[in-house]
Amino acid sequence: MPEALGTHLLVELHGCDPNILNDVPYLERCLVEAAREAGATVINTAFHHFAPYGVSGVVVIQESHLAIHTWPEYGFAAVDLFTCGQTLDPWMAYQNLKSKLNARHGTAQEMPRGSLDQVKKIASLPAQPRTSSPPSRNIWFTEKSDQIAHSIRHAGLLFEAQSPYQKIQILDTYGYGKMLVADGRVLCTEKDEFVYHEMIVHIPVFAHPDPHTVLVIGGGDGGAVRELTRHTAIQSITQIEIDETLIQACEQHLPTLSQASNDPRLDLKITDGVRYLQTCPPESFDLILVDAAAPTGPAEGLFTPAFYQSIHRCLTPSGIMVAQSPPPTLQESLFSKTLSHITQAFQANHTHCYLAFLPTYPTGLVSFTFAAKDGIHPFQNLDADRIDPFVQTHALKYYTRTIHQAAFALPGYIQSLLPKQE
Repeated sequence: MPEALGTHLLVELHGCDPNILNDVPYLERCLVEAAREAGATVINTAFHHFAPYGVSGVVVIQESHLAIHTWPEYGFAAVDLFTCGQTLDPWMAYQNLKSKLNARHGTAQEMPRGSLDQVKKIASLPAQPRTSSPPSRNIWFTEKSDQIAHSIRHAGLLFEAQSPYQKIQILDTYGYGKMLVADGRVLCTEKDEFVYHEMIVHIPVFAHPDPHTVLVIGGGDGGAVRELTRHTAIQSITQIEIDETLIQACEQHLPTLSQASNDPRLDLKITDGVRYLQTCPPESFDLILVDAAAPTGPAEGLFTPAFYQSIHRCLTPSGIMVAQSPPPTLQESLFSKTLSHITQAFQANHTHCYLAFLPTYPTGLVSFTFAAKDGIHPFQNLDADRIDPFVQTHALKYYTRTIHQAAFALPGYIQSLLPKQE
């Protein structure tokens, strides 16, 4: 075979692990390691996740590139390995990738590119010095459903673990800081988590005349507890979180959220929220916050009529529940169904929906449901002297007295999804 400017391997890998072929950070790591083990100098990376599955990516090296496209549903990956000159061995990269992707078998075709007996040098250009700067990265996490996909650029994984309940990841994003992900769903980011946590906590606290006892179901990231501990009148906070791995990950990597985990008023129990409520004494809590994102995985039982009936039983006579609701602009039927379950327990005229803008939440809109056992109105009796100094003292970023009231102003299409009052 005549000498050539470059060597191109066209690779097909069959019988690969489908989960690996759908994992952007892992695939990027595999290609980078394969390039370096072959002796290449990595310049930058760019990877993209497709909806509902599949990844395309390229690692640019000083000596050319490595590229991949995956079909997880077929366990198949197509790979291009291109190296310039004679100093690198692309076959080493091929064997490395075949092993890391758990391929049952693979094929590779070697093609010389730019055979020296067929090309002529037509110009002498000034040599460019090789750079030693760290490689740049262009990899994306994509939260996807059957209807939409939302991509966020990140610099890689800081944490990853499969708990008994869900796959937990913390990614280092460029635009939103550290981002907590569970089973492919964004739970929160450092950049905008304050919107969610201020609105799920301060709305019910300031609507209630004098809350002392609070129950948080979920909220393993710690953000809701952090906001609750700002209120000195609250005497006890019981938190029920089923996934201890989630708590540990956030304590290690998201200390701005979990900073109140050592507050003496907090009683953290690692157990199932549904089971806890079933044995909870009646009228135990002034406030109950249900901090769960969707009726999937470990939160599946937190969106049923029986669950909300248990909450009603465990609230004091003037008690208030606030729970995150499904997205009304994406999951209309589930939103209406959830509100219907809540009104069965609390009555329609005691149940109110409110909204907040959250950039990293599906559709950018997060909804909450406010339900009062004895019909306390969510904003008609707000005390400015109680709220305004609190907002200023704690430098809240989203919640204010005017936002409190405005959040309950619903557009017509959401009003049409609410259960009808008798």
